[in-house]
Amino acid sequence: MTAPARVVKIGETFGATLALSPDSVKTFATLVNDLNPLHHDDAYAAQSRFGGLIASGTQPTAHFMALLATHFSQYAQPLGLEFDMKLKRAAHANDVLTFEWRVVDAYWKSSLNGDLVKLEGTTKNQHGDTLVVGHSTILVMAKPASSAEDTTS
Repeated sequence: MTAPARVVKIGETFGATLALSPDSVKTFATLVNDLNPLHHDDAYAAQSRFGGLIASGTQPTAHFMALLATHFSQYAQPLGLEFDMKLKRAAHANDVLTFEWRVVDAYWKSSLNGDLVKLEGTTKNQHGDTLVVGHSTILVMAKPASSAEDTTS
């Protein structure tokens, strides 16, 4: 029998939104060295099957993954271990993305001094279309106790 989770709660759900401006699509693709013209060239992208600029797949998935660290670091110390992302549809420039994760399993792993947490999530656009389906396993540990240096001004 596995020990119950100590840090997170099964069923915990959290999310965030992201507006994809054309400039953010171009800038992000440049930062990750994705030089596909579908992310940079308005005229090229307009003639494609997408009808306009689309985000590099790394853009919504990076924000989706980062949401785990952002959320859990508010009260714990998270560490990403495994991510499985299925790209279902393109994210278009000017889309507003909604990311949502849900804790589906969690149990205490004494050898790692934290909870092993399994999550499922989706990224949807403003029309409700599912763009990304994700599964993740992360380690969530209690935050270390603050030292005296951290509490002095």
